[in-house]
Amino acid sequence: MLRSVPLDRLKDLADPERGLSSAEAESRRAAFGRNDIVVAPPNGWRALARDTARDPMLWFLLATGTLFAALGQAGEAATLFVAIVPLVAMDAYLHWRTQASTEGLSGRLAAVATALRDGERRQLPAAELVPGDLVFVVAGEAFPADGVLMTVREAKCDESALSGEAYPVHKSALAGFAAGQTDAAIDSRHWAFAGTRLLTGGAALRVVFTGGETLYGEIVRSAQAGRHARTPLQQAVAHLVGVLLTGAVMVCLLLAAIRLQQGHGLLDALLSAVTLAIAVLPEEFPVVLTFFLGVGVYRLARRQALVRRAVAVENIGRITCICSDKTGTLTAGTLALAHLYPADSIDDRELLRIAALASRRETGDLLDLAILDNAGAMAPAQTLATFPFTEDRRRETCILREGPDRLLAAMKGAPETVLAMTGLDAEAREAWQRRVDQLAATGHKVIACACRRLDEAGWAGGEPDRGLGFVGLLAFEDPLRDGAADAVRDARAAGIKVIMVTGDHPVTARAIGADIGLGDGKPVVVSGPEFERRLASDGAGFLAGIDVIARAAPGQKLALVRSLQQAGEIVAVTGDGVNDVPALQGADVGIAMGERGTQSAREVAAIVLLDDNFRTIVRAIAEGRQLFANLQLSFAYLLMIHVPLVLTAALVPAAGYPLLYLPAHIVWLELIIHPTALLVFQELPTRQRLDPVEPRSAVHFFSRRQWLVVAVVGVLIALVVMLGYERSLGAGRDVEHARAMALVALIVASAVLAASLSRLRTWTAGIVVIASLGSALVCVQVAPLAALLHLAPLHVDDWIGAVVGGLGAALPTLAFRVGRRGRKLRSRAAA
Repeated sequence: MLRSVPLDRLKDLADPERGLSSAEAESRRAAFGRNDIVVAPPNGWRALARDTARDPMLWFLLATGTLFAALGQAGEAATLFVAIVPLVAMDAYLHWRTQASTEGLSGRLAAVATALRDGERRQLPAAELVPGDLVFVVAGEAFPADGVLMTVREAKCDESALSGEAYPVHKSALAGFAAGQTDAAIDSRHWAFAGTRLLTGGAALRVVFTGGETLYGEIVRSAQAGRHARTPLQQAVAHLVGVLLTGAVMVCLLLAAIRLQQGHGLLDALLSAVTLAIAVLPEEFPVVLTFFLGVGVYRLARRQALVRRAVAVENIGRITCICSDKTGTLTAGTLALAHLYPADSIDDRELLRIAALASRRETGDLLDLAILDNAGAMAPAQTLATFPFTEDRRRETCILREGPDRLLAAMKGAPETVLAMTGLDAEAREAWQRRVDQLAATGHKVIACACRRLDEAGWAGGEPDRGLGFVGLLAFEDPLRDGAADAVRDARAAGIKVIMVTGDHPVTARAIGADIGLGDGKPVVVSGPEFERRLASDGAGFLAGIDVIARAAPGQKLALVRSLQQAGEIVAVTGDGVNDVPALQGADVGIAMGERGTQSAREVAAIVLLDDNFRTIVRAIAEGRQLFANLQLSFAYLLMIHVPLVLTAALVPAAGYPLLYLPAHIVWLELIIHPTALLVFQELPTRQRLDPVEPRSAVHFFSRRQWLVVAVVGVLIALVVMLGYERSLGAGRDVEHARAMALVALIVASAVLAASLSRLRTWTAGIVVIASLGSALVCVQVAPLAALLHLAPLHVDDWIGAVVGGLGAALPTLAFRVGRRGRKLRSRAAA
C-alpha cells in the first residue's frame, strides 16, 4: 500500500537526528491542531434522553398507554407501559456501548511519547505531537501517530488491528526523498501507524499525520459519524401504527356521531366509540415485534451468534450478500507447517532441524513458532551470532557451535534470496523456483533453507552469503476452518453472494477462494486499487462478477459495502480489526469475531460470533429467516383477526343494531389474541435447508397474494360474525344470545387461524388453541359467568353453526402458507 506524503511538512527535516524546537512545535500545532485521534462523544443523561426521544415507537407506546389508562383499561395500559422498559433499556445500552466503543478505540493508542525537542529527548503527552516531530519507539510500545521510519532496528510491528492480518510486519527505514519533490508516495513498509504496536527492536519515526488525518483517526471518524437507518420492518410497523391510529380516531368520532344521530344517548355513543377504539388500537404490533426480537436474540445465541442490536434479528434473515474476512473466519487464522520438500540426500528431520536453528521463539513470529513447535526438542547449541530477517535482507541466519572448532551457519528466508546464495546450478535453481511458484499459487507461504559448515579459525564474524548447501523448502498454510467450504456452498446455493475481502496477495487470495468454492472453484479476483478504478469508471455493476478483493485497504471495504447496498443488496460484513469498524457499522448486519476480534469491532457490530466460524453465519441466516417467517405468521394472524373485529365493532352499531361488543368482551378477546400472537408462532422450528433468497427489490413483508388472503379471510370472518349476530338477534332482539353467537364464531375463527398458520407444530400452539376454544365454552355455557358478561348460553345447533362458519371463514389461510411455499419452490428452481 502506497501513501502520499506532502513534503512541505517535512521541509528541512531530512536529517534523521534533527528534532523540532518548542517554537516550531507551537507553530505546527497552530497549523495542524492537536494529535487528538479519538474524540469522545457527548456523555451523560441529557445525551441519553436526546437519543431515546428520537424513537417514535416509544412515543406511540406512551400515548397509547395513557389513552388506555384514561379509558379505564388498566391492564392494557400496564402492558404498554411495561413494553417501554426494554426500549429505554436498549437505548441506554446502545448509548453506553458508544462510550465503551470509544474507550476501546482509545485503548490502542499511546498516551505518552518520547520525542526529540530542543535537542533533547522528552516524554510528552501523545496529544502534543505535531507533524515533523522525531519520535522514538521501543518494543512493546504503540506508535503515537502516522509517520515515516527514519531508522529501524530489527523492527516487526503488529498491525492486525489496522489491517486485519494476523502476521507481524517487517519494517525498514526510508532512504530519503528525491530533490525537488513536492510530495511522494511511500510504501507501507516504511510507515508506522497510530494504533499499531512495535513487537521487536526499535524505531525512530518522523511524524507526518496527526489526529484525524491518521489512518486510525479516519477510521474512528467514519465509525462515529456512521448511523444505522431504521430497518424496513421498523418502518413498516411504524407506518402501520400511524395509519391505524389516524383511522381509529376518525372512525371512532364518526361512529359516535352516527349513534347520536340515530337517537341513542350520549352514554351509548361514548361506549360505542370507546369499544371501537379499544378494538382498533394496534398495541399488539409493537409489543409482538419487541417480543420476537427478544426471542431472536436467544435463538441466535444458541447458534453461537451473540446479538448486540436486536433489530439485526430481522435483517440477518434477509441477507443477500456476505463480505467476509479470510483470516480467522474462512481460515483458522494460524500458520501451520503443511509440507516439507527436502533436497537430495536430506531427510525431513534434517530440513526441519536447520529451519529450527535459524528460528527464534522470542520474536513472536508465527512462522518461527510453527517451525519450533514442529521440530520439538533438540540438542542445545551455542548461538555465536544472529543476522535477523529484514525486508531488505529477506533472510535470517544464525551461526551456531556444532563441536570443537566446528560451526554451522543455518539460514532460512525468501526462496529467491536463499537459492541465489547456494551452490546450485542455474537449472536446479530454476526447478526449485518452479516448485515455489506452484506452492504460492495454491495459497502457501514458502521459505527456503540452506546451511554451511564453517571452520571457527577461518570465520571472520560475518554472515556467509555464498556457497551454502541447499537444504529444502518448507510450505505453510492458514488451513480452512472446518465446514467453511460447505457453508459457502450452501450460501451460494441459496442465492447469497459471498465476497472474500483480504489483504493477501492476489495469488494467495485466488487459491484460498478456489479452496472454499468461490466462483465454482475459479474465483474472479481484483486488487483493492483495481476495485477503486473500476468502481469509479463502471459503477457497482461489475461487482456481480467479483468473488475476491485482494490487497484491500480499510476504506475500500466500506466503499464495497456502500456500493453493494446501492445495487440493492442487503449486506453482512465480517471483521475483527479497527480497520473493519466503518464497514461493520455501515453494513446492514455487522458481524464481529468474538475470539480474535478487537474490542472496537465487537462494540460496533450488530452480532458477535462466539466461534469465529463462517458456518455460524450461514446457520444464523437460516435462523433469522425462520424468525422473520414466524413474525410474518404472527402479524398475519393479528391482521386477519383484527380486520373482522374492527369491521364488526364499527358496522354493527353504525347500522343501528345494539352494540355487538362491550369493553369486557374486547378484554376477553384481547386475552386470547395476545397469547396467540406472542406464543403460538415464536417457537416454530428452523428449517434445515437454506432456501434461495429473493432479490431485495422483491422482498416485502407480505406478497400481494398474501395481502389478498389477509383481506379475504378478514372480510369472510366479519361476514360470518355479522350474519350470526343478525340471525341470532331475531325478531325478539335477543342481544345477549346474538352477542354470544358472534363471539363464539370469532373465537373459533381465531383458533382455526392459529392452528392453520402454525400447523400445530409445537405443544404451545396446541395448548393456546385448546384454551381459546375452552374459554368460549366456559364463558358462554356456564350461565352465571355468561350473565356476568351479558351473554346467553347457546344451543347445539348454534354451536354447530358457529364452528362451521368460523372454520369455513378461516380455511383460506391455507392459501397463505401455500403462497409462501410456492414462492420458495419457484426461487429454488430458478437457482
